[in-house]
Amino acid sequence: MEEKFTVGMIVNNQAGVLNRVAGLFGKRCYNIDSITVGETENQQYSRMTIVSRGDEYTREQVLKQLSKLYDVKKVCLLPEESAISREHLLIKMHIPAEMKAKATEMINSFGGKILDFWDDCVTVEITDSTQMIDEFIHLAARIGILEICRSGCIAMVQGKESPLTVTDL
Repeated sequence: MEEKFTVGMIVNNQAGVLNRVAGLFGKRCYNIDSITVGETENQQYSRMTIVSRGDEYTREQVLKQLSKLYDVKKVCLLPEESAISREHLLIKMHIPAEMKAKATEMINSFGGKILDFWDDCVTVEITDSTQMIDEFIHLAARIGILEICRSGCIAMVQGKESPLTVTDL
């Protein structure tokens, strides 16, 4: 059965790494739902988070193939039950006058922050789980979406111990 899974990696922070990782997925016809990359506390390394879909065999193959890439220093599957994941959303909405109160209430209920406000248009920022971002977008569609800019998922394992520290590299 095909399910969503999240892969965390520590990779060398240099040109071409993202292309090689994405190429590996493309060559094997694996889709990437989201991908984020950012420098770690050590500028020599970046942390990469990839969300994809597949069965158990696909997950195993993704991990095996990624671990063979020279620039990949660490790779692991981030378990859904013990991972903290967040996504960032910027959304511009058309809000008719009669919907302003309802829209403001909805934005507040999701912990949103209004960044820009015009007569009938508002730009909102929300950071939350992918499921909550999806839910907000679904509700916002009823009011009127003008534009969406959405980040990929970032994730890490809960607790003190982490399989993706750069201190032991």
